Amino acid sequence: MRADAVRGHLDGLLLAVLEPGPLHGYAIIAAVQRRSGGTLELKTGTIYPALNRLERVGLLRSTWLAEGERRRRCYELTEDGRRALAGERDAWREFTSVIGAVLDPAPGHPA
Repeated sequence: MRADAVRGHLDGLLLAVLEPGPLHGYAIIAAVQRRSGGTLELKTGTIYPALNRLERVGLLRSTWLAEGERRRRCYELTEDGRRALAGERDAWREFTSVIGAVLDPAPGHPA
């Protein structure tokens, strides 16, 4: 899948994989890849600026957790983040419905 296909949907993808609970950056990348059947491969240089921005605007919060001698920053949704995710899902459904109607019109609809 083209990298530019994710553009404009990154926030929704990140919020969605964080919905079940907190994850650190590499686990977020792995969750997106797993949910997409291996099709989407996000780079750290793509997600960390987005995670920082989402935290700055109050959709995520982060904490530092120690795993052995390694510290990892874990991100989780705030209530505002949950509301934003619901809005992202609604917008996605509308978008796919409209684009689908153009690309694959139902029989009997004007072309």
